[in-house]
Amino acid sequence: MKVLSPLASIALAQGTLCAAQGYTNESEVPYYGRSPAVYPSPVGDGATSSVWESAYQRAKALVSQLTVEEKSNLTRGFDGQCVGNTGAIPRLSIPSLCFSDAPDGIRGQEFVSAFPAGIHVAATWDRSLMYRYGHALGQEYHGKGINVALGPVAGPLGRLARGGRNWEGLGADPYLAGGGMGQITKGIQGAGVIASAKHWLLNEEEWRRNPGDMGESLSSNADDRTIHELYVFPFMDSLREGVGSVMCSYQRLNHSYGCQNSKLLNGILKTELGFEGFVVSDWAAQHSGVASANAGLDVVMPDGGFWGRNLTDAVANGSVTSERLDDMATRVLATWFYSGQDEGYPSPGVYSESEKHDPIDVQEDHATLIREIGSAGTVLVKNVNNTLPFTNATRFLSVYGYDATVSAAPWANPSRYGGGYEVNFGWSTFNGTLITGGGSGGSTPPYVVSPFQALQERISRNKGTLRWDFYSENPSPAYVNSDACLVFINAYASEAFDRTSLTDEFSDNLVRNVAANCTNTIVVLHSAGIRTVDAWVNHPNVTAVLFAGLPGQESGHSLVDILYGDVSPSGRLPFTVAKNESDYGELLNSTVSFDAFPEVNFTEGLYIDYRAFDRDGIEPQFEFGFGLSYTTFEYSDLAITSTGNSTSPLVDANTPIVQGGHPQLWDILFEVTCSITNTGDISASEVAQLYVGIPDAPVRQLRGFERVPLEPGETKQISFPLTRRDLSIWDVVAQQWRLQPTEYTTSVGASSRILHLNGTIQIA
Repeated sequence: MKVLSPLASIALAQGTLCAAQGYTNESEVPYYGRSPAVYPSPVGDGATSSVWESAYQRAKALVSQLTVEEKSNLTRGFDGQCVGNTGAIPRLSIPSLCFSDAPDGIRGQEFVSAFPAGIHVAATWDRSLMYRYGHALGQEYHGKGINVALGPVAGPLGRLARGGRNWEGLGADPYLAGGGMGQITKGIQGAGVIASAKHWLLNEEEWRRNPGDMGESLSSNADDRTIHELYVFPFMDSLREGVGSVMCSYQRLNHSYGCQNSKLLNGILKTELGFEGFVVSDWAAQHSGVASANAGLDVVMPDGGFWGRNLTDAVANGSVTSERLDDMATRVLATWFYSGQDEGYPSPGVYSESEKHDPIDVQEDHATLIREIGSAGTVLVKNVNNTLPFTNATRFLSVYGYDATVSAAPWANPSRYGGGYEVNFGWSTFNGTLITGGGSGGSTPPYVVSPFQALQERISRNKGTLRWDFYSENPSPAYVNSDACLVFINAYASEAFDRTSLTDEFSDNLVRNVAANCTNTIVVLHSAGIRTVDAWVNHPNVTAVLFAGLPGQESGHSLVDILYGDVSPSGRLPFTVAKNESDYGELLNSTVSFDAFPEVNFTEGLYIDYRAFDRDGIEPQFEFGFGLSYTTFEYSDLAITSTGNSTSPLVDANTPIVQGGHPQLWDILFEVTCSITNTGDISASEVAQLYVGIPDAPVRQLRGFERVPLEPGETKQISFPLTRRDLSIWDVVAQQWRLQPTEYTTSVGASSRILHLNGTIQIA
């Protein structure tokens, strides 16, 4: 019997799959080869660090004792108590590894915390909080005996304004998202849990992410430079912090499914970026057996997929080499050793609600952190004549809107905070206060402190008065004596569908109707991503607007801390809010196609979100990085200093690659410093932002941020390190990051459009 080469086997597998699904017309032929083939799959060796090296030595010794069937069982899912479960090997004391959602808290379990969503954490612009967030998540996963936490999320990045899962990610900029990815990964894995960075790659919309009756899944088509500078960029930070797992995505990428795309897995992830851990499929995202194995997939979930007995047969007939199977098993075990889970790690303590068990409480004091992050990620975008904060004289409040309380009965929509997999097609708002989004990324709260509950606590303490109407679109104007009217609305989004609008008529009418009768109307918006506000934001009676994000279980407390000035708002927008939906142009909607081979071309290249607005000269409603404070700040004393590290165009080709890429990419080349003074009379934090103008690139790109706490009158000097990667472009010919010998502009300010200090960097 003739043994096919791996490449021939892949081509055969693709053709067989298409034929089996009935797509045998010639139109499929042009799609083959659009994503360059990169084979064989690199063998992990632990060269990144002594810790990885030791883990690999132990893993290889263990794999040498395994049968082919035992190795195969480490690479696939089995039924079990967790969302995902690998096979166990009892004779060698190798346990089943437990995988679980979600990036913002353990889903579907009791006595766990519901943390703020990724987009809310991004709005803090605070690396310290990002790390503490990750570490607290890791502690809860560890406490429940979960080996692999399915997060953090850098895909989607936020290419589309209506993307259904943007809220799971960390903002629509690769540098901001990368800062979050690195710190959250460091926090999770610092607690002994394996983080799984997802979704690799170009997972920017939900429309037809999986194949079905209409044909194959959507193909996200992007050029090499765009892939590296936008979409790979934030994953690099997670990889540098030692992430143990990367999850490949559902859809096709340049016409090759994400979990069998050898360019992305073998080429970029495992070769360019030196990934030492294992690649796991998204759930049911495997679409071939031999092709996915040879392309670099290491673990398939949630079951055997196209592998199982087929994988051992493929090894036996040579279409998958024994070395590839050894590497797959070794990567799983090396990551287990690397994380220190081989000694004293608790057994999984996750159960279905119908199963009798002793509950394990892992909440600790995380509610305090959740409350802090909730406040820090709340963005004040309008505050006429210092409407906020409330004073002790603010004692009579009227509260309106379905988002103010946990349950807005008598509306018929069911509560969506259960532990099940959420699929709620087409809903634009959530019935009750919104603390998270829907789908596998949504957390399961032990309780929810609603805004109304927290306001009651504060008003009762002040011996004040509350009036409320949670249901009406046009409430009675009877409460004319209120000191302020608070209107609570939301914008919901979920996995499995993209949003159909960035607004909704009911909520906009509610705000306008209240504002027509109340001269001090304050709008609080809980939003799973961008929400346009042009219908009412300029109404003269709308005096303050807060983007309150997805703050988790302590929602009400974190908001009231802002309203009453216990905390000065320091949140900044992690995306651009347009004046009109049409301003997003082709980056508004997902691509609705009923073709057998649907595709979307990322023709905008590097120009998404604020980069597109800058290029096209469009004035946003609220720009990327924008947010107000209760005080004022002054910027001064800009200085730029060279560190003396090499500024040669390319890195040293003889230096070994480590996880995260070439080590010289992380060399600091320049330090940008400035001073910031709190010129007001309230303690507050400023978020200083550094933007760099890189030649042959968008006019400005975020390349530094720092949240700076300042007492009244206090001045602090801050520093932004600029690495080689920060200043480089991806050279598609040399296939390397390249510094350009020319002038770069630098700007420091309070948003992407409020830039106080300007300078230049000259690279010879």
